Amino acid sequence: MSESNKNRRDFIKQSATAVASMAAFPSVASAESSSLANAKIRIGFIGPGGRGFRAHVRTLCKLQGEGQPIELVAVCDVYNKHRERAANYIEQETGQTPVQFIDYLEMIEKSNLDAVCIGTPDHWHAKQAIDSLEKGLHVYCEKPMTKTVEEAVDVMKTWQKSGKVMQVGVQSTSLPLWAQVNEMLEAGKLGKVLQYQTEFFRNSAQGQWRSQKLEKEMTPDNIDWKRWLGVEEGLAEFETFDREKYCQWRRFWEYGSGMFTDLFVHRTTSMFKATGLRFPGRVVGAGGIFLEYDGRTVPDVATVVADFNEGVQGLVTATMACANTPIEQTIRGHHGSFVFGTGESFDGFDYIPERPQVTRNSKLKQERIATQKVDSTYTHFKNWIEAMIAEDPAMCNNDPLLGAAAITTVILGAKSYRTGKAYFFDDETHSIQEADSTWATQWEKKSRERDKPNHIAGWNAGDSGSLLEDPAHMKLAGPWVGGKDPSEN
Repeated sequence: MSESNKNRRDFIKQSATAVASMAAFPSVASAESSSLANAKIRIGFIGPGGRGFRAHVRTLCKLQGEGQPIELVAVCDVYNKHRERAANYIEQETGQTPVQFIDYLEMIEKSNLDAVCIGTPDHWHAKQAIDSLEKGLHVYCEKPMTKTVEEAVDVMKTWQKSGKVMQVGVQSTSLPLWAQVNEMLEAGKLGKVLQYQTEFFRNSAQGQWRSQKLEKEMTPDNIDWKRWLGVEEGLAEFETFDREKYCQWRRFWEYGSGMFTDLFVHRTTSMFKATGLRFPGRVVGAGGIFLEYDGRTVPDVATVVADFNEGVQGLVTATMACANTPIEQTIRGHHGSFVFGTGESFDGFDYIPERPQVTRNSKLKQERIATQKVDSTYTHFKNWIEAMIAEDPAMCNNDPLLGAAAITTVILGAKSYRTGKAYFFDDETHSIQEADSTWATQWEKKSRERDKPNHIAGWNAGDSGSLLEDPAHMKLAGPWVGGKDPSEN
């Protein structure tokens, strides 16, 4: 095992231990708002507009109606129509009338909350998550966890210090599938794990994210535009009010990162959940705006390639203008592959072994492996509630360590696309630097020294599927020192 690989695994273990320890000894701030002091967990919503309403508000209303010990007591949004819609829906479904706010800081200060759900645009996530954690609140934050790598590290560190429960909203991490796959990978089912590939292909006649409907009621009178921008907080520069920027913000770099953070983060997080991978070692991105010339600044075709210190490569690719010919989500190893197909709904996946001449095992056969289907959004929120009840941050299926690793990978891909450079990430210092030849050099060195491969965290299969055999003719290999045939030594 390389030293960098060992350090990464130690970091993950130390993180988990630290979080568990802090959960056992809550801070004074967390004790003040702990769910233990209340009969029910009091939840407020920040940004219940699009997904914040459809997934956050509706799902938690359903869970409250089923008897989960929660109360939905406050809503905050800069758009009065969204505030009122969320408040009215909660009252209709639960019989409780939540208090409405424009300023989320006022909401978390005055509403005696235990937890918040964040459904705002990407550029607000880090500040709102950190403010809430430091206030002693549990957090559910819609993906991506943050807009930048630096913010992701800050959120992760704040969470580790807080001892609070935080769930990042990549709902597919609550599919039983990925834990099932991870167990088989660690046991050596595929041999040495070498690569994952994943995808997100879409198509439309009008261009991606333009289906978000612009409404006449979207005006500066109804929307606190300066607050939405985050001008005073330094989150964005002021620009004139624009319904398009407000409603379809994913199309513009100032507020989101297009498919990188809306779509790629979904698939990348799932692959991390399956493989046990976290922060990448080297990342490069490519793509362009090749079709959707509608004023957007984010690409409609993109690919991110990430190389990991575990000796694994990850690829996520997509086009927003072609849906019927996607690649299949796959994890490849020396002795076989898992093929999942596309999307996020699975009732099973395929195991495809390599030929016996490679595996030395003629009993390996292709098979369909069944998996449990669940409503991933519902299951993800329920997992968050269960973790809050237990006051156990480690119970969350997508904690901020996983969230930070995923956003780091996709955002470095976006940064590479925009700058034309490849990037290294140091998972000890959490720092970024421009890539150079040292990545290739280290692997060449391992080969020259006839070293053993690195493995994913949790690997317990010894050398299974990881070592090469020397054919007999390789005895003839080697330099002719002093003109002497090495095979005669």
